[in-house]
Parts: sequence; C-alpha cells; structure tokens
Amino acid sequence: MNGETGGWPCWASPADAGWSAAGIGEAIAYSRTIDTAALMLVVGGRVVFAEGRVADRFNIHSIRKSLLSALIGIHEAEGRIDLEATLAALGIDDRQGLTEREKLATVLDLLCARSGVYHPSGYESPWMLSIKPARHSAGPGTTWCYNNWDFNALGTIFRQCTGADIHADFHARIGAPIGMEDYSPGEHGSYIDLPDSLHPAYPSRMTARDLARFGQLFLENGCHAGRRILPEGWVEASTAPVSEAGHSGAYGYMWWVARAGIFYPHARVPDGTYAAKGAGGHVVLVMPTLDAVLVHRVDTDQPGREVTRGQFGRLLRLLLKAAPRA
Repeated sequence: MNGETGGWPCWASPADAGWSAAGIGEAIAYSRTIDTAALMLVVGGRVVFAEGRVADRFNIHSIRKSLLSALIGIHEAEGRIDLEATLAALGIDDRQGLTEREKLATVLDLLCARSGVYHPSGYESPWMLSIKPARHSAGPGTTWCYNNWDFNALGTIFRQCTGADIHADFHARIGAPIGMEDYSPGEHGSYIDLPDSLHPAYPSRMTARDLARFGQLFLENGCHAGRRILPEGWVEASTAPVSEAGHSGAYGYMWWVARAGIFYPHARVPDGTYAAKGAGGHVVLVMPTLDAVLVHRVDTDQPGREVTRGQFGRLLRLLLKAAPRA
C-alpha cells in the first residue's frame, strides 16, 4: 500500500471491503494527473487504500470550522455555551462597531453562517470575498452566506465562554481520545490576527490519516471504540441541511451537506453524505450509506497548487463507480 497508514488497520484488498480494485486504480490514476497530494479511503474503520503523502501535515484551511463545531457541541452539552445567546449578551463587537440589529444574532446563527453580520473579517479566499453581501443588507438568521466573520467570531466566543484554547481543547477532548497520532496543538495550531477584525482565525496543520479519524468519529455518530466523544444527537444536528447552498448542496453547523445527491460537479453522491472542506481542495468526506470516509489533501503550501471542485467531482465519480452496488 502506497502511503504511511500509521495505526490504522487495513483491508487486505479493496475486494475484501466490497470495492473494485480496478475502479480504485482508475481513480488513483486520475488523481495523479491533478494536484492531489494525498488520498485515503477508510471503509468500516479500515483503510482500503492510502495514496501519496498521507503522513504529511498540511494546512487544513476551512476544515478548522468543522473541528470547532464539534468542540462547541461538547461545551454546549456541558452548559458553557448557549446556542441561543446573542452577540449583545456575550459582549461581542468589532473594530467598526456592530449595530444593535447585528448584535441580535445568536451563536446558532453564526454556527449556521446566518448571522447577517458582514463586518470586514479576514483569512478569506477570493471566492468568499466575492460572495459577501453589503453590510446591513440582511437581518440575523434570515440569509445564509459562507462568511468568515461568523466563523472567526465563533472562535472568540468559544474561548470567552470556555476559557480554553481551541487547539489544546480539541486535542484533549477529541484528538487524543480518537487516536490522532500526528497532531500537537502547541506546534500545529495557531492564531492569525486580522487587521480589520478583532476576531482571529485559528488554523491548524494535520495529516490525512488524522483527519480520517475525525471523519470516522462522525461516521460512528460521535463515538470511538465504544466511548462517546461527542454529545448524543450532535452529529445528526450539525450535519442536517439547514441552509440551501446551490450547486454545493446545503450547509449545517459549519459542515457542508449533500442535498438530493448534489454536492460536487460531475458526481452524484449517496444520500446522507456530508463533508468538511478547506480551500484548495482539502476534503474530509463522510458517506454513511457506504460506511466510508474519504480524505483528500493538496500541498497548498506551494503557490498555485489546487484541486478544483470540478476536478474533485470527477475523482469522486470514479471512486463511486468502484463502490459496492446497493
């Protein structure tokens, strides 16, 4: 098997997992023609294949948001975070000042990217900047927009309400319990202060084989080795299609969710599929009907490296052709 799978158990062959070796070979061959750096498929908690640099730590980009969502679920259940608390009640503001209407947005509004707060933020891709509406153009909870102000402010809210560091708390409550082997919060998690906003970004660097463990935690409904890590019901709630997201499907609590098979161009995904995604082509794709987790990484440390949505969709279509037939 090409790739360092670490502590993961492995299938002897794709056929043993019910997948087509020839079909997987076709998908891997295509991945070598694009900027895929690592590709890993886990089925039934065992690795079917691991291709490329699965043991290398890359920036996870916006996958950070799905990690924070999981942490928020834990602290909400333990009473430290109130999803109905407003920005006003929490004392959240920003450099240009938020209006009274903007401060009516709740923690849940931010989790769902529906705050209506379009204050300048930062750590945004050109696409994110292009879709950001005019300030004050929508009220809290009324409109979905993939908006880094919401996601970064949630980082501030998390630290304020819990007194915990995002990266250290993720490692203690999720990473270590599920067996992540490559992540050290002090070394691989950081904060980026932004000139236009009080609320920093909180990027991390992780390996494909560790991100697969995070996906597996969600596939197993928040449990690992029989131990509950996430509160009961949180996985279901956070991966529900709260907001319509056009040709990207739908959006939940900082998770992308397939809608009627719509998720990526060129591919129709199984019902119930959802993903954590990061700029440049980083994906942790969870397909419950196939008992599968797919992780895709790109070396975005190198300028110009990217796997587009269309390219990933073609890759996904090839992999799904290799999947067991229902």
